[in-house]
Amino acid sequence: MSQASLSGMADVRNSPPESLLMKLIPWEYAAEPGMTIRGWRSRPSGKPVLHFMHGNGFCGLTYEPLLRLLAEHYDLFLSDAQGHGDSDAGDAFRGWNATAETAYAAWRRFRADYGAVPALGVGHSFGGVLTTLIAAAHQDAFDQVVALDPVYFTPTMLRALTAYRWLRLRAPNPLAARAENRRDGWDDMAAARKYFEGRGMLKGWRDDALEAYIQHALQETERGVALKCPPRLEAAVFATFPEKLWPSIKKARRPMAIIYGESTYPFVVKSAQRAASINPNVRLQTLPGGHCFMQEDPDAAFTHIMALAASAAG
Repeated sequence: MSQASLSGMADVRNSPPESLLMKLIPWEYAAEPGMTIRGWRSRPSGKPVLHFMHGNGFCGLTYEPLLRLLAEHYDLFLSDAQGHGDSDAGDAFRGWNATAETAYAAWRRFRADYGAVPALGVGHSFGGVLTTLIAAAHQDAFDQVVALDPVYFTPTMLRALTAYRWLRLRAPNPLAARAENRRDGWDDMAAARKYFEGRGMLKGWRDDALEAYIQHALQETERGVALKCPPRLEAAVFATFPEKLWPSIKKARRPMAIIYGESTYPFVVKSAQRAASINPNVRLQTLPGGHCFMQEDPDAAFTHIMALAASAAG
């Protein structure tokens, strides 16, 4: 990457924060009756376009500190999955693969607006898996993929989950149980902010990343504020798994980088290494931090995403 490019990045990082929403417009896509997904996107400017998918329980704008930096170099297309952000929750989770296909259909609906520019697919955690499934099934979706701490279930995990499903038993799943019992209401935004600060998955997040979560993943209600993503839906995502995950990873033909946190879940590290061993298009990178390293240090995540995208583009 040129010195001028790096200097430009530093200028963006040192500039006063500007609300990302001021640069974006809302979009929606009716997947089926009663199921409309929504998100935010840039007005086409001729820059390359970046399609982003969030982690479970979050929404695209939760990552505002990172996306604000990326928006200087890319037009953005933020896709919020079922029940996340302002997308309809519906009665039951439609599954990982159906969610990926719906996101692709929405992306295909708007992709032509951006013209013949390169498209980069980026996703975190749950969104990293969805982005991978899209890229594997639809070679026209993205020119490159960057998966941020994707939760690729190991083959052993998938076999166990499949066996539990076949036996019609509920697999022991601490993440699903915790999500199902998650607190879902506070008196006001200040009370919610105090509750989440330094807590659980949000522990160690930079202040502006935590604020983005408070502002965009919560909503005002008659009783105060509540999570936009219903705990039952977050739990359903954790309690299910994608079909044909490893065949999809193996057949992905576009350049793909996986960045994972040095202190993330052990299975994420193991799965990332396996992905690189079965697909020569996959490159690995580690960054300090945990599963949400990009929320702990958005600047570092931005720099590495830009460098990886530039190197893959040649």
